[in-house]
Amino acid sequence: MANALAAGKYQHVMQTTDLSDGSRDALRRVSDLRIGENARNTLLHVFDAPALQLVMSHTMAREDRQNYLAEEQKEALRHLTEFIVKAKIGNVVPMVRHRATTAHHEIMKAAEEEKADLIVLSTHGRTGLAKQLIGSVTEKVLRSSSIDVLAVPPIRGE
Repeated sequence: MANALAAGKYQHVMQTTDLSDGSRDALRRVSDLRIGENARNTLLHVFDAPALQLVMSHTMAREDRQNYLAEEQKEALRHLTEFIVKAKIGNVVPMVRHRATTAHHEIMKAAEEEKADLIVLSTHGRTGLAKQLIGSVTEKVLRSSSIDVLAVPPIRGE
């Protein structure tokens, strides 16, 4: 989805991943397209911090919450770095962000803060009832983004 006529090459391509095989395949396919070849490329992973989602998390001391979140962020960055190496995705700067709100909101916020001009997301190819029940981060980003979005579907048969 392009929001206007192209004014030139993309300067900052923000790719996203949920660390799944489908995401890995989509990122490889985007790399083959060479869309962000001379652009700044970041790879964003929005991670969960399960203990902060618990009902009693507000009873944790502020410092304990901060330490826990720092450890979760460190672990998420380690997983993302391993994902990049195993997927053989080059020329990306890893970036992790805690899912304090919804995933699509965190993606939009990161893209705005980082001044991305293209967001790349993989789709899961769900349709019908499964899509309605589960929701679609990609669909929500497509609906709300003022930044260009490239949604990469799964390879047929997957």
